Amino acid sequence: MKRRNFLSNSAILSVSVPLGIATPAFISSCSTEGKKESGKKYTPEELGTFSFVDIAPDGDPLKAALIGCGDRGTGAAIQFLESGPNISIVALADLFSDRMDTCRKILADRFSNNVEDSRCLLGFDAYKKIMEMQDVDIVLLCTPTHFRPEHFKAAVEAGKHIFMEKPCAVDPVGIRTVIAASKVATSKGLTVITGNQRRHRRDYWDAYVQVRNGIIGDIISATSHWNQGAWWNKKHRPEWSDMEYCIRNWFNIKWLSGDHILDQGIHNIDVVTWFMGEMPLRAVGFGGRARRLTGDIYDFFSVDYYYNNNKRMLHTARQIDGCDGNVSEQVMGTKGIAQLNDRGEIKILDWNGNLLWEYDYENKPVNNPYNQEHIHLVESIRMGKKINQAEDLAYSNMVAIMGREAAYTGKAISWDEIMASPLRYGPEHYEMGPLPDYQEGVVPVPGKDPSAPM
Repeated sequence: MKRRNFLSNSAILSVSVPLGIATPAFISSCSTEGKKESGKKYTPEELGTFSFVDIAPDGDPLKAALIGCGDRGTGAAIQFLESGPNISIVALADLFSDRMDTCRKILADRFSNNVEDSRCLLGFDAYKKIMEMQDVDIVLLCTPTHFRPEHFKAAVEAGKHIFMEKPCAVDPVGIRTVIAASKVATSKGLTVITGNQRRHRRDYWDAYVQVRNGIIGDIISATSHWNQGAWWNKKHRPEWSDMEYCIRNWFNIKWLSGDHILDQGIHNIDVVTWFMGEMPLRAVGFGGRARRLTGDIYDFFSVDYYYNNNKRMLHTARQIDGCDGNVSEQVMGTKGIAQLNDRGEIKILDWNGNLLWEYDYENKPVNNPYNQEHIHLVESIRMGKKINQAEDLAYSNMVAIMGREAAYTGKAISWDEIMASPLRYGPEHYEMGPLPDYQEGVVPVPGKDPSAPM
């Protein structure tokens, strides 16, 4: 659970990065580049926009298993059951019986969706038994983030369609696992929908089409922010082992959540990555801990990302009560600025403040994106329109990881360094009991040798 010395040349050179995953084969397809040069406009379909139907089409029964029965997992199961007709949850997996019992009762009471006792599985290996169930078509991956890469890989190997909550990994080792498994999922024709829900909002998609069609000119910079009040936390109870405490308080535990720049800031970083269509060359950042009550993560981050052709992106993330709030993205071009947020206020202005475009919320209502994700999941499977969002999420996730490590170390970190890094957080083996390497309240100190114990 100590950070590895991934900045040394010897560490970087010792890592063998699988062919094809060190550099993204990226977001915009090569087939659209000629159109940009000719000045013709892209259609939404050419750019990959969704249908944004209110409910998924009917079809053969679809049976899903939920892995991770906490609040987010229970929410995902509810949204899956609301997405369309003829679908059900047939299996549950978790570590804690109280979380599973609560989830199971909600599904039964609200949807008459009763899960058999024999299909309610507890333990670190419960996900493996889920993958062996032949009648499970879809798995919903909603555990704490640390476990996601291995669960995703197992689901792909088992040939399951997947809903994968964001983020998808807490470290570069996990990201490479997701990217490699994603390529296998594509070869198998599996649908993978991910929880970066702004990509499932119609207003964001319409703005993206406008930007790709040149309304703001060439993109030159961007900003993104997730600044809010303090988030939830749980104190260590005497009856809990170290492992149980960490998992029940996972959001505040670095090896499980990856810090809040991943769990929350990933949304805004993903939007900028999507709109800019390229990876940053390096990141420099800072952050710290001021008022958090439990765990070992920071309270705030500020990261400066550097791109080709002198483009920049500033990302800030803060979780402290009593401070200014800001959850938004701004994409700036030579002709204007796209102002993006999930408050129903998306618009594009020129540099004199004149309105160039705004989303028509009155005539094109935006569905709850948490529901829309699952509508897209079911629609994709039933209509044979295969979607795989795993790599897009993985690369945005890696941008967040690069920024986090820049803040943790106080060093400039390059894209090539972080992609090749052997950095891994968390224990090698999972069992309830003590975690000797975990230190409550001890956080990274910028400027300190990253190979030294934290």
